[in-house]
Amino acid sequence: MEGRKPYIYEALISFGFLIMVMGVGIAVYGADPHIPMLIGTAFSALMSLKIGFKWKAIEKSMFDGIRQALQAIVILAIIGVLIGVWLLSGVVPSMIYYGLQILTPKVFLVATVLICPITSLATGTAWGTAGTIGIALMGIAHGLGVPAPIAAGAIISGSYFGDKMSPLSDTTNLAPAMAGTDVFTHVKFMIKPTIVSYGITLGIFAMVGMQFNSANVDFSAIEAMRSGLESAFNISPILLIPPVVVIVSIAKKMPAIPGIFLGIVLGAILAPLMQGANLGDILNAGYGGYISETGVESIDSLLSSGGLKNMMYSISLTIIAMMFGGIMEKTGQLEVIVERLLRGVKTAQGLVALTIATCLGSNMTMPEQYISIVVPGRMYAKAYADKGLHPKTLSNALESSGTLTSPLVPWNTCGAFLYGVLGVPTALYAKWAVFNYITPLVVIALSFVGVTVAYLKDEKTSQGEDEAVESM
Repeated sequence: MEGRKPYIYEALISFGFLIMVMGVGIAVYGADPHIPMLIGTAFSALMSLKIGFKWKAIEKSMFDGIRQALQAIVILAIIGVLIGVWLLSGVVPSMIYYGLQILTPKVFLVATVLICPITSLATGTAWGTAGTIGIALMGIAHGLGVPAPIAAGAIISGSYFGDKMSPLSDTTNLAPAMAGTDVFTHVKFMIKPTIVSYGITLGIFAMVGMQFNSANVDFSAIEAMRSGLESAFNISPILLIPPVVVIVSIAKKMPAIPGIFLGIVLGAILAPLMQGANLGDILNAGYGGYISETGVESIDSLLSSGGLKNMMYSISLTIIAMMFGGIMEKTGQLEVIVERLLRGVKTAQGLVALTIATCLGSNMTMPEQYISIVVPGRMYAKAYADKGLHPKTLSNALESSGTLTSPLVPWNTCGAFLYGVLGVPTALYAKWAVFNYITPLVVIALSFVGVTVAYLKDEKTSQGEDEAVESM
């Protein structure tokens, strides 16, 4: 590629302009991040022309950036199909139904942290969980005398645990795509640090919950949801088979795309057997999503989802963000910024901490969690490779900060959404969103004992040993 090496001020202007237009568009006008991101991309292209790059080279850099995210784009597309089919077949409703049975009056806060993950694991969305079951749980908390900020913190903690670990979540697919690994490797690597932070979260809420009197509580909202699910779907443990198969496929190292497609096939088989759906219903749910018409508003809001069409929001934003990342990377603007940031970073642990801090900074300055994964992911991918680190080290850091710190920022899209649905200001619930702020700290702490740091050479050695054992 032609063109000189950018000066640091030129790269900072490109980033600064993106931050400004994203901030104004999202925080001031409530716009979706797509067009502000596109405007920022156009500005970075203009800066590249100033640096000395020809348009053909700039165009190629955008296409190269998109190409790096093609696997994630394909996975997001088929996950949309999976969610639609699983909703139609009753898989997701069955998971939610059995999850609601966990709730007991004596352990409301702990039960909340247990119920919300089941729903967000099943649907892949913390927003959907908080905006439906979360609202019902807020009503129950009021009846229990549990302060609203504490209840909201428990709901958010549980919802984001499930979102973080669900192969159906768009951010869980986006993080490994930016880092250069696959979703199943990414999820497996997150298990240990996530269990630690989730255990701490459960312990804290168990202690806090002991002070509240849970007698004579009206659980009518939860009962209404359970009754609505029973009336609209044939609920059965058989419908838990598809998610179990997908989880087993993760453990057996099946590639992400065939693993998810297997889940679609199983859901499509169960849809006519369990819910009486026909082929047309399955095809329509796969493309346009499932439309719930139970008459229970909380259920219909949660279960009207899925479909290839509804994934286009995430897919289109990923494409535009990768155009920006491609320009910044290939024209050297990203490199000069990273060089300056990495001057004081000598260790893998320092790199993990810097990544987490950058994701938090991105959530505060470019208030959208997708951007806080994409931009730092492209910034540090080469630095991780230069240190011989496995890409899952980066993807874990991105997910643990980019996804989880977004609800802690009042002007971030996540913080604004949760305030709107739960009715609790971000400043009040933030200290109770324990899982969201403890996880980045746990990831940094565990990096010093090697739990959240993985080297490619160790991975290759381990794979070689596994292959040798299998051949014996």
